[in-house]
Amino acid sequence: MTILVTGATGEVGRCVVTELLRSGHAVRALTRRSAAGLPGGVEVFEGDLERPESLREALTGVERLYLFPVPQAISEVVALAAESGVRRIVNLSGALADDAMFADGYQVVERAVEESGLEWTHIRPGEFSRNWLDWAPSIRAERVVRRPYGGAVTQPIHEADVAAVAAAVLLGEGHAGRTYTFAGPRSLTVAEQAEAIGRALGERVRFEEQDPVTAREQWVRHGYPATVVDWLFGIWAESAHDPAPLNEEWATLVPRLTGRPARTFDEWAADHVTAFR
Repeated sequence: MTILVTGATGEVGRCVVTELLRSGHAVRALTRRSAAGLPGGVEVFEGDLERPESLREALTGVERLYLFPVPQAISEVVALAAESGVRRIVNLSGALADDAMFADGYQVVERAVEESGLEWTHIRPGEFSRNWLDWAPSIRAERVVRRPYGGAVTQPIHEADVAAVAAAVLLGEGHAGRTYTFAGPRSLTVAEQAEAIGRALGERVRFEEQDPVTAREQWVRHGYPATVVDWLFGIWAESAHDPAPLNEEWATLVPRLTGRPARTFDEWAADHVTAFR
């Protein structure tokens, strides 16, 4: 059986490739740029999901497809997959995919996959631990994180666990037509996550509560769309005011599907400590 991984040089895609290679199946990797960093044993193809015809060679002989969520030309991509003989698509989505904010993104991809006539499974991880890499410059320079709503709670998930779920669904049976929403094993405030990065570094990382109005002005000035900032800050504000308890169903899906415990945020911080050093 041959499996194609799109977005193979991305944070999750690399891990999916590694997971699948352990299974002994033939693995292909689709990438728009250099294949540097991909493990040996994977067959690399150049292609772009926004140019469906560039996938034709990579899809030839493929039975199962891991699909990175690129909404542009997605109907053409899944049609070409079906024409090429693909039988199963597992697509990356997000825990908040039902939110109207994602109507032009995740929802478009999910709908196209469902209408493809192929076996499909949506995997919807919650907040990625890797979002903290956005704060790496201030942590490296000052050992500080400045952000509003330090009391906001999330269940951050390691990208390797997202990949492990994707691989389990690609390789296993009984997942067709299912949507798997999941998150990390623990609920942590933003301030607690900053402290965990400090533990990985062996140094204190300070969290400084930022005024939301000031923060919003900075984010918009740095190029973030105002609608996205308002949506995100609204979620953070609600969580800080009324933190939700640990979502046990989301927290237990990784071990249920993969047979091993989900990685903690402390483990993620240790795995990425060089980014903050």
